[in-house]
Amino acid sequence: MPRSPPRTSSVGCAVRRPDTKRRARALQLLYAWDLLDRPPLDTVVERVADIFETRPRAYQRAARLAARAVADCDRLDADIAEAAEHWRLERVAVVERNILRLALAEMEEGKAPPRGVIDEAVELARWFGGPKAPAFVNGVLDAIARARSLL
Repeated sequence: MPRSPPRTSSVGCAVRRPDTKRRARALQLLYAWDLLDRPPLDTVVERVADIFETRPRAYQRAARLAARAVADCDRLDADIAEAAEHWRLERVAVVERNILRLALAEMEEGKAPPRGVIDEAVELARWFGGPKAPAFVNGVLDAIARARSLL
């Protein structure tokens, strides 16, 4: 039986699972939040939903995940800076920085296995980041997870 093509979403990539779609949308929100000089997240949700011509309600689950990263942003950034040897945080690309924030917030939540969170973050880096982004994201998250005895 022929396989149907993967669905594509407003995130512009093949969506494999609802959790993957939620993470990709949360990344969109964090990226916009960071670039727009950190306005209230509900403002970002409305603007992103408008851009993709979808209801803000479609971003509800993603916004909860993004909100965790926003709430702990300074602490997450400190963890990232410590683990990203030889990289100042301001030199890390916006996409990669927000993938890392998102993954760390999700790991801290503890609902998903750390290895799964890391794998999904690497996949987001593959879709949205530069050619070296997947290895960088994997290395930083792996170092943090090991330091916290999560792996």
